[in-house]
Amino acid sequence: MKQVASLLRQGAAGMGLALPAAAIDQLTGYLELLVKWNRVYNLTAIRDDAKLVSHHVLDSLATVSHLPDGNIVDVGSGAGLPGIPIAISCPGRVVTLLDSNQKKGAFLKQAIAELGLASTQVVTQRAESYRPSELFKTVISRAFSDLADYVKLAGHLCAPDGVMIAMKGLHPDDEIALLPSSWQVEKTLRLEIPQIDASRHLVFLRPTPITTPN
Repeated sequence: MKQVASLLRQGAAGMGLALPAAAIDQLTGYLELLVKWNRVYNLTAIRDDAKLVSHHVLDSLATVSHLPDGNIVDVGSGAGLPGIPIAISCPGRVVTLLDSNQKKGAFLKQAIAELGLASTQVVTQRAESYRPSELFKTVISRAFSDLADYVKLAGHLCAPDGVMIAMKGLHPDDEIALLPSSWQVEKTLRLEIPQIDASRHLVFLRPTPITTPN
């Protein structure tokens, strides 16, 4: 993984992202752990180092400048994406990695311990069953489900003044059309991500305001 650190630096610079001093070493360490555990637990189908950087880490880091302040939950975190790159790039931010798979949960716990992510926690539960003591300002997911299922299964995790963010490839017009009336699209953003020649979008969802008759 000799070129990983260089690719990470180039990618972050290309997005204008100022990373903490320790971030490149932590991100490299994260990918080394992912490759090691992937031999047994099949956490990702990607084997190429350059694509691990671009399609996993840079793809996740592209969200950072668009995230509101406050605590965040990564729903269906899997191998820790986008939650671990977000936690590394935002030290001290309270990040919860939520995934129902026990093996993935074991990897996530090992990763946050080895990377020293003291403000990050792992919850091994199904999204629809998770009842946190405090709701989240940001609920984010990457390839978790379509938008209608996303708000159905994880909408209860979002604070009243919070936002749900879905990471998507092509602009999901069909999925937006199937959203329940209780949720609305606040905005969509097209992302330009270095080293990725493919469409990437963020979809921001908020509860539809309840209107009361005069």
